[in-house]
Amino acid sequence: MNKVEEFEELRPLLFSIAYRILGSVGEAEDAVQETWLRFDGSSTRPASTKSFLSAAVTRIAIDVLRSARVRREAYVGPWFPEPLLSDPYQDPSRAAELADSVSMAALLLLERLSPLERAVFVLREVFGFGFDEVAAAVGRSEAACRQLLVRARRHVRADRPRFVADRQERQELATRFFDALRSGDVDALRELLAADVQLLGDGGGKVPQLAHAVTGAENVARVLGTVFPLMGRIAITFEPHEVNGQPGALVRDRDGKVLHILALDVLDGQVQAVRAVINPDKLGHLGPVADAWAVDREVKRVRRRPSRQGLSGVVSNAACSVPEGHAELAEPSDAAT
Repeated sequence: MNKVEEFEELRPLLFSIAYRILGSVGEAEDAVQETWLRFDGSSTRPASTKSFLSAAVTRIAIDVLRSARVRREAYVGPWFPEPLLSDPYQDPSRAAELADSVSMAALLLLERLSPLERAVFVLREVFGFGFDEVAAAVGRSEAACRQLLVRARRHVRADRPRFVADRQERQELATRFFDALRSGDVDALRELLAADVQLLGDGGGKVPQLAHAVTGAENVARVLGTVFPLMGRIAITFEPHEVNGQPGALVRDRDGKVLHILALDVLDGQVQAVRAVINPDKLGHLGPVADAWAVDREVKRVRRRPSRQGLSGVVSNAACSVPEGHAELAEPSDAAT
């Protein structure tokens, strides 16, 4: 194979490494492109193209992550990874590791690690690289890499979720969840939620978003059951889709533009967390992005007038039952000002 063919064959692996280190689709794609430029500009052919390119993309991702840490510390509200709808790299021998490592819950745990710890953990634990290859990639000795891995495991493993539920079982639960969400069925939602479930939104201060996390099955069910039927009345649609290896949905406006992504953490037959990625900067790779402020204004107008489809009773009852202290969540732009 020539250089282009070799690189394209390894591109899915390179992207998957970079995404797990960075938690950003755009930054991962940029890291892969920079890796190609270095490979194309090299006058020598490496003994192992896979090792060379994996090391190159890892070093680039580490440098990017170091600078990104400063931005993330100043981020407005919760920071979530950019949603990934499908992982381009598949390896049947490491299917469990790959699936676990791409979930939003797992990526958020990796945020606790230093850039070096994160890179070593990803290369060794997720992709199964030998310590010699890991050491070459991060520029440390094998002994140092073993110590980095020990520290990374200590930080991650105690709280690391393992989503072992059958795929069909997860999808059936997600279908019931989104059906209840559309209709505003608070009772049905409550039954699907874990007792300590959390509802969180990542808007980066750029769009209407939750003022703070909502915790507990009762509170989360009431908030979801209040807001989403209103959105349905202005032709907002849910497109079920796997998000970071877990059930989720693309939420689109009436023109088909992406309003936000909903990602569910499903474990032990219940929804453990509902995460909404709303920041438009994190949605552009999925297609044209909706005007969230315009949607918010339209939702408020609909909220003030009766529904000809008879939904006003459902919405009114749900609105009356929003937990004290969470009323601002039903009108997101007020909370985001």
